[in-house]
Amino acid sequence: MQTLDLPQQQSLDRPLVIADRTFSSRLMTGTGKYRNVEEMQQSVVASGCQIVTVAVRRVQTKAPGHENLAEALDWTKLWMLPNTAGCQTAEEAIRVARLGREMAKVLGQEDNNFVKLEVIPDPKYLLPDPIGTLQAAEQLVKEGFAVLPYINADPMLAKRLEEVGCVTVMPLASPIGSGQGLKTTANIQIIIENSGVPVVVDAGIGTPSEAAQAMELGADALLINTAIAQAKNPPAMARGMKLATEAGRLAYLAGRIPIKDYAIASSPLSGTVTS
Repeated sequence: MQTLDLPQQQSLDRPLVIADRTFSSRLMTGTGKYRNVEEMQQSVVASGCQIVTVAVRRVQTKAPGHENLAEALDWTKLWMLPNTAGCQTAEEAIRVARLGREMAKVLGQEDNNFVKLEVIPDPKYLLPDPIGTLQAAEQLVKEGFAVLPYINADPMLAKRLEEVGCVTVMPLASPIGSGQGLKTTANIQIIIENSGVPVVVDAGIGTPSEAAQAMELGADALLINTAIAQAKNPPAMARGMKLATEAGRLAYLAGRIPIKDYAIASSPLSGTVTS
């Protein structure tokens, strides 16, 4: 049996491009919620990711697990995505984004103006504030940031954020850390169909099968943290998510068969033995 080798597989696809930067991996990961630094390091490697998101406030306050983040990962091989986690208003998010840009410079990424924008005033369900997110995005774009906004799966908001200059949209699959999987499939499909920027499905994915499903919809990338960090074996789960992301993307490019209400025989009916 002939298998599809890597060059053939890559020829079906195009690279992921965000704000004029090109990435070969379509899986982004985070640095939070790991039991220890070693598991985080191993998981980042196993995931094959190139973009790693970092909570600016947790680094600034030296929260547990973030004390030596600068030394824990090789930032010459990884692209830092500072995020504004913990910000409840647009004003807070704008200030933290500025700190994140300076943090990236300190780590040697002088031209890194990326920010994952999170404005979350809701402490129970951790759902993003659409109005605050749009306000912060408009200001940060004016300041030269490449804004990757985390949003509810709202097609109208996604389009508005694209229009103001965001370089991706990041709709949630389900609430952060819930592991509920894809609960917003219909809206994510609408966002994908109408988006002129990469769509990154973020939050709620719990298993590789769910990661593959999100990519099969046509998502450009995934951001997965809790499902990896809180797994019994994080590096193994990271590897599983890597393979699922690749499989889902390849399935989307290949094109699935139509769903029918009846069976169709796999083998030809001609030449069958009759009595």
